[in-house]
Amino acid sequence: MNPIAFDNSYARLPERFYARQAPEPVAAPGPIRVNEELATALGIDLDWLKSAAGTEAVAGNATPPGADPIATVYAGHQFGGFNPQLGDGRAVLLGEIIARDGHRFDLQLKGSGPTPWSRGGDGRSPLGPVLREYLLSETMYRLGVPTTRALAAVTTGDVVARERFLPGAVLARVASSHIRIGTFQYYAARKDVEALQLLADHVIERHYPDARAGENPVLALLEGVVSRQASLIAQWQLLGFIHGVMNTDNMLICGETIDYGPCAFMDAFNPDQVYSSIDHGGRYAYRSQPGIAHWNLSCLAQALLPILDDDPERAVALAQKAIDAFPGQFLDANAQGMARKLGLEAIGEQDAALVEDLWQLMAEHGLDFTLAFRRLADLVHERDEPSLNVSALFEFPDALQPWLERWRARLDQDAQPAAARQALMDRANPVFIPRNHLVEEAIAAATDEKDLGVFHRLMEVLASPHAYRPDLAVFATPPQPEQVVRQTFCGT
Repeated sequence: MNPIAFDNSYARLPERFYARQAPEPVAAPGPIRVNEELATALGIDLDWLKSAAGTEAVAGNATPPGADPIATVYAGHQFGGFNPQLGDGRAVLLGEIIARDGHRFDLQLKGSGPTPWSRGGDGRSPLGPVLREYLLSETMYRLGVPTTRALAAVTTGDVVARERFLPGAVLARVASSHIRIGTFQYYAARKDVEALQLLADHVIERHYPDARAGENPVLALLEGVVSRQASLIAQWQLLGFIHGVMNTDNMLICGETIDYGPCAFMDAFNPDQVYSSIDHGGRYAYRSQPGIAHWNLSCLAQALLPILDDDPERAVALAQKAIDAFPGQFLDANAQGMARKLGLEAIGEQDAALVEDLWQLMAEHGLDFTLAFRRLADLVHERDEPSLNVSALFEFPDALQPWLERWRARLDQDAQPAAARQALMDRANPVFIPRNHLVEEAIAAATDEKDLGVFHRLMEVLASPHAYRPDLAVFATPPQPEQVVRQTFCGT
């Protein structure tokens, strides 16, 4: 019996969609972590994955039976400028797996060596970015945000040259697929209408099967992508998550978060917050993410025009209508999520000032994004165990007391029982997030001291982001001034 049951549909597309590319072996692979829950859900032989043979496969030193390794090609707008030739520069798609629930997933090795699209790079990943993606992507999953996931990570025994010599690592990443907005842009830029249609058919079959029954399946596909992106970006905003590099080649058609490079969760609220060291103009700042997603979707619509309708003018009209739906869908999703965060049954027009005033006060006083909302959950009902409040970590300043009185008055207009309201608010407002200084501490310990214990401990805490424990208070505490991380970096 093979340890992984592959069924590789993307590799059955014409070869202009990819290059056949085996991972490049490494010197001395060693295990870092295995995601046992995910492996079980995917039907992967867990004993094999945790064995030396599994470590060799994740490192790229051995190809599992049934795999058909490829590197995929795509294009993309990077910080607004179009690059017609991109692709998997340091990743190899081993193949696809049908999970126990019937859903199809990609299994990709990230940091597995050069490909035809490495653009002069070594195709490798330092240990730090692998640990960052493992921490961030698995936390996003626990927070209920659609995301790629980490199946396993290994060290390579090789050194990677960046700003200094760093230990290398490989991440086994799982996604519903790795097809990007930029994948469609690649074929549109080449006026390869046949490839556009083949790709659209593949995506519809894989991610939007209901679109097949529509009068215009490609339009239904576009509408589906718009809807999923509106929901996804609302979830980012409601958690204070900043992606950092929202290029069209980093936006998945399936609606999952991908590429945890210079991303971060905010500490002190600042709507103009930017962490990414390569975002010099603040294009991808927190407040700009919904607008950028809308712009990215317009790029997808532009790429789909040749197959959207035979009449060019009608194609444009259909695409425009689909794209114009994004702002309303985003605002609806954001309002629904904000209602949960504030303990309201719904947010109506009469609540606009209440919400806007909160954001303004949080910005003026630099309130911690995560703890401010969690503290609101404390205040709606007296907890059975007072130590489960976060009041020892965060309290609202006096300047917010008038707003809190308005909020309490608004809560009185809803009929929810206080205990039920608090439970819903706890679920909407995590207390543990992968705070930047904690992530950096884990990376530094692993990179400089060969100590993975800090990483594993942080992973354990983040597995239950909504359940506060006072003995874990250090993991919920905002950074001291000397701990504040002001920039995050890509792993390339």
